[in-house]
Amino acid sequence: MEQTITISTQDYLKNIYELTENGESASTNALAKKLNVSAPSVTGMVQKMAMSKPALVEYQKHQGVTLTKEGKRAALEVIRHHRLLEAWLVQTLGYSWDEVHEEAERLEHVISEDFERRIAAAMGNPIRDPHGELIPTADLTMPPDRSTPLSSLRPKQTAIIKRVTASDAELLRYLEEINLVPGAQVEVREYSPFDHNLTIKVGRKTYVLGLSITSKVFVEET
Repeated sequence: MEQTITISTQDYLKNIYELTENGESASTNALAKKLNVSAPSVTGMVQKMAMSKPALVEYQKHQGVTLTKEGKRAALEVIRHHRLLEAWLVQTLGYSWDEVHEEAERLEHVISEDFERRIAAAMGNPIRDPHGELIPTADLTMPPDRSTPLSSLRPKQTAIIKRVTASDAELLRYLEEINLVPGAQVEVREYSPFDHNLTIKVGRKTYVLGLSITSKVFVEET
């Protein structure tokens, strides 16, 4: 059966992409949690997407969900819209980085390809959004990412923050307050193997951060 790429389908594709970036399949439970819907609803939706022509996902019971080639292109298109919109809202309309996610969530489904091209050109075709996340190219490929989680660093290692995966506005405001933003340099001073806390130095200040933060901040070692 033919299937239109609805807003709901786009949301599923985008979230499946994010859950499968590491090469693994996405479980229906993980997808349900991410989308805040029931697991049976997820199962029904992914079955429908797997039967569409062309199929957007591959799904086998108890083995999770992966994107097909067509599903991945559709997901990257939505992600490109979202991240370009976030950059445009910050650069052009003066939004802060903690305000743009929900606005971009609403707009990503409705802008035309012409609008996408125009805002990309107006901003000089940026490669990262305000959170440092890579923006898929116009031909819908994701640029390579060499960053690793801040949580993987150990004492005496230094790094530059490249991106932050958080969409939580309160967390983003806190990260900005302590200057844990893309481009900032950090130095790991201490590591606690019991609770995985890191003591890091940012500028002249030192902070103790837990996994709830360090797993969402990605860096490149210097």
